[in-house]
Amino acid sequence: MSNLQINTTQNVNLDYKIVSIGERILAFLIDAFILYLYAVLVQQIGKAISYVYEDNWTQRGLMGLIFLPAMFYSMLMHSIFNGRTIGKMLLKMRVVRLDGTPVHWSNYLVRWMLRLVDIWIFTGAIGLLTILFSERRQRLGDAAAGTVVISTKNKTKVSHTILEDVSDAYVPKFTNVTLLTDKDVRLIKDTYRIAKSSNDYKTLKALRVKVDSILNTNSELYDVQYIDTVLKDYNFYTQNL
Repeated sequence: MSNLQINTTQNVNLDYKIVSIGERILAFLIDAFILYLYAVLVQQIGKAISYVYEDNWTQRGLMGLIFLPAMFYSMLMHSIFNGRTIGKMLLKMRVVRLDGTPVHWSNYLVRWMLRLVDIWIFTGAIGLLTILFSERRQRLGDAAAGTVVISTKNKTKVSHTILEDVSDAYVPKFTNVTLLTDKDVRLIKDTYRIAKSSNDYKTLKALRVKVDSILNTNSELYDVQYIDTVLKDYNFYTQNL
């Protein structure tokens, strides 16, 4: 399995494993099965519609509208769930940009459009061949969109970088944390992690005082909570610049 190194917007290199062709096929089959179930559901809805509308054109029009989301399944799921379909979620894989920048909806559109060549016209032969013989396991759609499918099972731990787990609903407390640099935050996090794991409260206190003097926050949060909040706030703002 090939590796991919991505440089994040915060200048942190993360190593990922590019998924194998077998994993991609399995994810595709899972998604195909879901679409099959949806088609069966649409068929049952169609039978119900036939009892209400006798006109064949009306029936076909309504059936077409109901089935329309299935045609855009791949693009919609990738756009909504940050580079993942249900199959990719179950197998813990994701579509990312090669340059580390966030994937734009237009990248998903390019991938979806080229499925016509990769999968449907040549019954998957083109997609399989390009994945097998490309260095980064890319099908034509990936190559054109500048994307690659990676495994999220064993990626670099967040605790080993300056990154923090910050949810989309997170509300930052300190607006001036951007005064810090990546180097400052890396030093703060390393010191914080070591001091916390060894119950070195003296170092935690000194670290808190130093950071507080730089940011001039005058916060009443206790030492551990304060440093933890500063790290999360920094990540929140820098990720959304």
